[in-house]
Amino acid sequence: MGTVRKGRRVTNGLFGALATVLLVLVAPVPAHADSVRDKQWQLDALHARDAWALSTGRGAIVAVVDSGVDKYHVDLRGKVLPGADFVESADGSGGDGSFDPVGHGTSVAALIAGNNDPDGVVGLAYDAQILPVRVLDKENRYDDAGIVARAVRWAVDHGANVINLSLGGVGKSTELGEAIDYALSREVVVVACTGNVDPQKDDAQGVWFPARMPGVVAVSGLAPDGEFWSGALTGTATVLAAPADGLTSAHPQGYWDIQGTSFAAPLVSATAAMIKSRFQGISAADTINRLIFTAADLGKPGRDDVFGFGRVNPAAALSVDVPHVPGNPLLAATDGGGGTHPGASATGAAPPAGDAPDSAAPAAAAAEGPGATPYVLLVAVAVVAAAALTTTLVVLRRQGHRRTPGPY
Repeated sequence: MGTVRKGRRVTNGLFGALATVLLVLVAPVPAHADSVRDKQWQLDALHARDAWALSTGRGAIVAVVDSGVDKYHVDLRGKVLPGADFVESADGSGGDGSFDPVGHGTSVAALIAGNNDPDGVVGLAYDAQILPVRVLDKENRYDDAGIVARAVRWAVDHGANVINLSLGGVGKSTELGEAIDYALSREVVVVACTGNVDPQKDDAQGVWFPARMPGVVAVSGLAPDGEFWSGALTGTATVLAAPADGLTSAHPQGYWDIQGTSFAAPLVSATAAMIKSRFQGISAADTINRLIFTAADLGKPGRDDVFGFGRVNPAAALSVDVPHVPGNPLLAATDGGGGTHPGASATGAAPPAGDAPDSAAPAAAAAEGPGATPYVLLVAVAVVAAAALTTTLVVLRRQGHRRTPGPY
């Protein structure tokens, strides 16, 4: 077993280290139920069985914009729709997206929608469908962000409810940003990995683009002990965290052991697909609000620069009564301190299906929590509260009383 770095620096001046993936792997091996299923610790950590009682992702379509997806893999048979190949042709007509010379996209897809059968990898949203869109070449890279931009637009136009981007780089692309805006404007949830630490760099490394783009659900990584995975990049743009280390998934030649935020992102994409499936017609904004409102708080209370709003919490996202929001809460002018429901555990334990915390169960009560109210409304509330407090203090001062500050 060794550490293998997939990806190279690209020639496009706007981007560096694009589609960089850190993998710890062994040679692909044949399917064995005991050896593969027993390694899927992420299912227990995310209380998958509780979530499956409410939704398995049926009817949802997740676009995997990646290295392709092997539709013939036993774990993905019947799950992969005809897609596109933007590596072989500029318009995507070079293939159906099922050619995966790297294995990266196949691994991502299996974590999302692998068949729930006795052998191999079962996906978190195992009844969802995968729309494969190939943008990474045989070296697991892309030289032009325009390739990804065209792929994102294609995925939107071909029915994707969720787009998974397990790729990124240090630079920024206006063209890709506009494509993501196009997706967000058409009720598509966009999920991207925050990136992995480059051990060859000594300087500070920040969250990759497009994960750091406003409106995108940026996903960082957790270790099997539930703590932050040291190989993950994180920062103020981080929205959620999910298992990223010690994972096993499908490969065109069998299975392999993997690690990286590339494999944390699909667990959030799968959760979004489950939400889309359970709540028919739900908007992208409300889907994202469910993800952040029900996240299991980790680290500092509320949103922080390490875990974002916390660990993705599928069972709660499918069961807790979450208020409607008029727009994507990640596009608000200010970052609120909320997102997690008042009863979220500091240890990240998810409630069983249907067992919402008392403080989060009724919509009216939940609306008082920081994650229940859109951030724009929070700003308005804060302004009103400040004015009221000022008036109160003036009255108290005139009456000769002194007030002790309360907790904030």
